[in-house]
Amino acid sequence: MDEAIAWQLCLDSGEATELERHEFKRWLGAHPEHTQVWQQLAGIDQQLSAALPATARRALLRSGGIRRRSLHRIGGSAMAMVLAMGLGLVLLSQQRPVGDYLADEVTDSGEHRELRLADRSVVPLNSRSALDIDFDGPQRRLYLRSGEILVKTGHDDPRPFVVETEQGHLQPLGTRFLVRHEGEATRLIVLESAVAAEPRNASGERVIRAGEQVLIERQHLGPTATAPVGAEAWSRGLLVAEDMPLAQLIASLGEYRSGYLGLDPALANLRISGVFPLNDIDKALAALPPNLPVRIERFSGWWVRVVPAKN
Repeated sequence: MDEAIAWQLCLDSGEATELERHEFKRWLGAHPEHTQVWQQLAGIDQQLSAALPATARRALLRSGGIRRRSLHRIGGSAMAMVLAMGLGLVLLSQQRPVGDYLADEVTDSGEHRELRLADRSVVPLNSRSALDIDFDGPQRRLYLRSGEILVKTGHDDPRPFVVETEQGHLQPLGTRFLVRHEGEATRLIVLESAVAAEPRNASGERVIRAGEQVLIERQHLGPTATAPVGAEAWSRGLLVAEDMPLAQLIASLGEYRSGYLGLDPALANLRISGVFPLNDIDKALAALPPNLPVRIERFSGWWVRVVPAKN
């Protein structure tokens, strides 16, 4: 494996000579185990390529201390590369906009925090969330930079209460609701009463009522739909799945751990129902139904992947 890693770095460097390419072919054909290990490494590299941008992947590979002209000293460097990859993945999983760290309230991976505001509103923050609070002006204003919040509005202040995101403006009508960043959109899920939602760059306010949800983009509001079951369960440390695609479940669990949690694409459309703990993702993975044709593959504590069962 050490030799295979060294050859991969050599060939991927863009500087391999014809002699080196010839030597690689000779090495590959020298023993059946060489071909087997090369294929295994190709599988790991494919997972890295899917998980990381090309520039980040190259940086991680170089961080292992392996150099093309030092192939004969490769022995201990393979572990260094693996450790560097693991550390790099943790840093990448934690990577957030710089502005998040300037927010009034910030939560890390797997962290929940409950805020009690001056007007007795209660605002739990989900994992990897960033929130600004401004109660000094004519409005009680929250600005969600990233992540997700559950808002239970208080009534000890007559000023309007608003929640803003990059995509839109929300004004609750005495209510309880969820606001979540989803890529370039914001999802609003109303649990009680109603919320008036308006996109940032277009007119057309719409009232979303209890049991409904809507996706908000800067130019328009999506169609109103039924709210998902158990949408606020994260505030109690749980994730509720009801006929959920396995890809969605794994992506959601990945938000609550450091490092990489991946899924073989062949399993993406498997459907699953259940309740999973968010305070221990290893336990959540162990709770996958035994009849599901999957197994957990661990390259380290940082790199975990759900793959098809061998049988």
